[in-house]
Amino acid sequence: MDAKEFPRRRKRLMDMMGDESVAIIPTASVQIRNRDVTFPFRPDSDFYYLTGYPEPEAVAMLIPGRPSGEYILFCRERDQKMETWHGRRAGLEGAVELYHADDAFPIEDLDEILPGLLEDREMIYYTLGNDQSFDHRVVGWVKQVRDKVRTGVNAPEEFISLNHILHDMRLYKSRQEVKAISQAARISSQAHQRAMQVCRPGLKEYQIEAELLHEFMRLGARSPAYPPIVGGGENSCILHYTENREELMDGDVLLIDAGAEYDGYASDITRTFPVNGEFTREQRAVYDIVLTAQLAAIKQVKPGNHWNDPHDAAIDTLTEGLLELGILKGRKQQLIKDHTYSRYYMHRTGHWLGMDVHDVGEYKVEGEWRLLEPGMVMTVEPGLYFPAARDLARKWWNIGVRIEDDVLVTRDGHDVLSMDLPKDADAIQTIMAA
Repeated sequence: MDAKEFPRRRKRLMDMMGDESVAIIPTASVQIRNRDVTFPFRPDSDFYYLTGYPEPEAVAMLIPGRPSGEYILFCRERDQKMETWHGRRAGLEGAVELYHADDAFPIEDLDEILPGLLEDREMIYYTLGNDQSFDHRVVGWVKQVRDKVRTGVNAPEEFISLNHILHDMRLYKSRQEVKAISQAARISSQAHQRAMQVCRPGLKEYQIEAELLHEFMRLGARSPAYPPIVGGGENSCILHYTENREELMDGDVLLIDAGAEYDGYASDITRTFPVNGEFTREQRAVYDIVLTAQLAAIKQVKPGNHWNDPHDAAIDTLTEGLLELGILKGRKQQLIKDHTYSRYYMHRTGHWLGMDVHDVGEYKVEGEWRLLEPGMVMTVEPGLYFPAARDLARKWWNIGVRIEDDVLVTRDGHDVLSMDLPKDADAIQTIMAA
C-alpha cells in the first residue's frame, strides 16, 4: 500500500472528528494457540487502515489540532535480546521515520502518558465492546482526568463509537485498495485453477487445500483471507465446512471457497467442479441454474441500484430453476413470497469485501437498503444445496453448488475483479482435462 494513503485517511477522519475530540485505536491482541505458541499475528483492521503499522502491542491516538503532533503511536521499543529471539522491531524511531507518527512513546508508558492527552477534550472516539480489558483501561484514564477537575482540567464527557464514521470511510475503496483486492483475486484465481488441474478421485480434501495455500504463497500472498472451504460430495452442502479431511469420491462435486489476502486486503472466490472432471447431467443442470442466477445478480450491481437488488435477481432465477427441475412446485411469485426456496438457498447473495472478508459498512441506511455507489466492493455468491433427504429424489443428493466472484461498483456499472477465473461449466471441464 502506498505510504501516502495512511496520512490521507487520518486527516480525513480527524476533519470529521473536530478539534475538541481525541481518538483511541488499539491494535489486535496476540492470541495463544497452545501453551507458549501464538497464532500468526494480524493487526486490527481499523488500526491498520489508519496506521499501516504491522506490529503487536500498539495503540494509536489521533488528537486533531494538537500543536506538537496530531498522530501519536504507543509501541514496542527496540530490544536487542527480544529481537534476537522473536524478530526485528521498528521501535520508537521507526514509528516516526517509517510509519510517519508525529511522536511515539513506549507502550509500557501508556497508562502514564495517555490520560494527559485526554485533558480538555470534550469527546473520545473509541469503540467499546471489542476488548473488555482495554475498555476498563480507557474508562480508568477518563476517571484520572476527572479527578483533576479542581486543578482546572476538563475531562471528556462523551464517548462516540469510531465504527460509524470509520467504517463508512472503509466502505469506499481507493484506487490503491482496489489494486490490492484485484491482486488478491488474481492470486486466488490461479490457485483455484491449480486445484482444478490436480483434482482427482482418491485425494483428500486437505491435499487440495495444500495446493491452494502453496499457490497463494508462491504468488506473494502470505496467508489466506479466511480458512479455506474444500468440501466434496455431502460436504459441499455445508456452507462453512472447514474440516477438509474426507476423501474425494468419483462422481461427486467439489466446492472450494478460498481467497488469498494480499497487502491486508481479502479476496473471496468460490468455484464448484466435478471431482472426476465431468459433470453428471444433474450436476450440470444445477450448476447452470446457479451460474445464470449469478450473472443476473452481477448485472444488478451498478450505481443507483440498492444493496438487495442482486439478491432479488438471484432468488428469482434460482426459484425459476427449482421449478424447472421439478424440485419446487407452485407459482414462482408465491414461492418467493413464502421463502420456499430457502430450504435449498439459505444465505444472502453477497457481502462487502475489503480488509475483512466480511467487510465493514452498513447494509441499510435509515431502514432502507443502501444504494450502491462507485468504490464499493462486494461479493456475488448464489448457490443451491441438496443434502440427502427422504422427500428429495436421490439423483439430486449431495450436490452443493456455489459460484462467487468479487465485484467493484464503478461509475457506469461494475467490474468483476475475479474475472480471470473461468466459471462456465465447459471451460472448467477443459481446464481439468488439460
